[in-house]
Amino acid sequence: MKTKLSLLSAAFLSASLMLAPTVSQAAIPLAVGGELLPSLAPMLHKTTPAVVAVAVSGTHVSKQKVPDAFRYFFGPNAPREQVQERPFKGLGSGVIIDAKEGYIVTNNHVIEGADEILIGLSDGREVEAKLIGTDTESDIALLKIEAKNLTALKRADSDELQVGDFAVAIGNPFGLGQTVTSGIVSAMGRSGLGIEMLENFIQTDAAINSGNSGGALVNLNGDLIGINTAIVAPGGGNVGIGFAIPSNMVNNLVDQIIEHGEVRRGVLGVLGQDLTSELAKGFGIETQHGGFINEVMPDSAADKAGIKVGDIITSVNGRKIKSFQELRAKVATMGAGSKVEFGLIRDGDEESVTATLGESTQTAEAAAGAVHPMLQGAKLENADASSGVAITDVAQGSPAAASGLIKGDVIVGVNRTKVKNLKSLKSVFEEQKGSVALKIQRDNTSIYLILR
Repeated sequence: MKTKLSLLSAAFLSASLMLAPTVSQAAIPLAVGGELLPSLAPMLHKTTPAVVAVAVSGTHVSKQKVPDAFRYFFGPNAPREQVQERPFKGLGSGVIIDAKEGYIVTNNHVIEGADEILIGLSDGREVEAKLIGTDTESDIALLKIEAKNLTALKRADSDELQVGDFAVAIGNPFGLGQTVTSGIVSAMGRSGLGIEMLENFIQTDAAINSGNSGGALVNLNGDLIGINTAIVAPGGGNVGIGFAIPSNMVNNLVDQIIEHGEVRRGVLGVLGQDLTSELAKGFGIETQHGGFINEVMPDSAADKAGIKVGDIITSVNGRKIKSFQELRAKVATMGAGSKVEFGLIRDGDEESVTATLGESTQTAEAAAGAVHPMLQGAKLENADASSGVAITDVAQGSPAAASGLIKGDVIVGVNRTKVKNLKSLKSVFEEQKGSVALKIQRDNTSIYLILR
């Protein structure tokens, strides 16, 4: 039977351990013969309020080419494309990670294209959420709500997980309401599944179904170890193979989004493949896990650190890796400028090198275009001392160049609003409609550029 991988996209979770929201906080554990029975209820009483329902609505816009025969019938002024708008609604789950700031993590595919995002809290409150930022390649999105008396989950070190550790999934499957299921960590470092661009999944047999996307995978202490994202579903339902994004990967991405308003993806500058038994035998080494380096880009972070063709990278910051795909996912979710220690095998000897990750120019330019279409092609960075957003490069012939931006410009304001950093720049543009006046500091002169 062909295995079918499907993303989860609808809201909390269910199975052998169901927790009704009406259960009293002072519930008395069951006992037999005076001995208390093992129960996850005390942990869940503290944990479940941090897992929320995410309801989204929006409009899908599709374009279809108008047949030439139709255009001929109606004359040369007939439209070349037919635009169709179709409203949609969806459900998913989310996890509160900062009670004070109201930050919530979910999957990008849960909120993608949404015009409105509504958060359902465990106490019955419904609060509108604001999208802070996303990373499509890892399928992470960060939301923010304004609400009091929130509960947040503590994030565990997912690199400490071992196969066989107990895992508990919390979410909102099929829109049923908050549901809890339990299982174990079935595998670590799962990649090559074709679900996301960057894959380094925790695999679990805790029952996960449609609607659990963005929900929590926690350990027996109630600490967050992963964000539930996908399942193997040959028949459309749970078969005990689910995948979660590790909490450490989530931490790296969320921290970047909070600080910069976007993900500043780190780049090592190598091409490679998984270490196979044939390669290991050919190089006379015993290890069967790691990333074999086929090519090192000139003047890249890897080149500067001394990584060479033929090296086998076996660990990242002291943590063993299984494959090149895992190496790629770990590096790409660390921020540009991060210092990373790589353990490697060279000519049969174990060595370690430290590299300062570069930044993906493509990511930076794409992020600029997401802020405003006429900024596409500009590379944006926070200026020193929160004094604006620096233009560090402008692609020739790009919309940013056509707008009049040049390398060295610093964006200090939009209309009458002062801009301190990338986060505030993005926030200002979200509130502006139509043409805007971009205040630029160029050398020692202030000028305005109009973006339409």
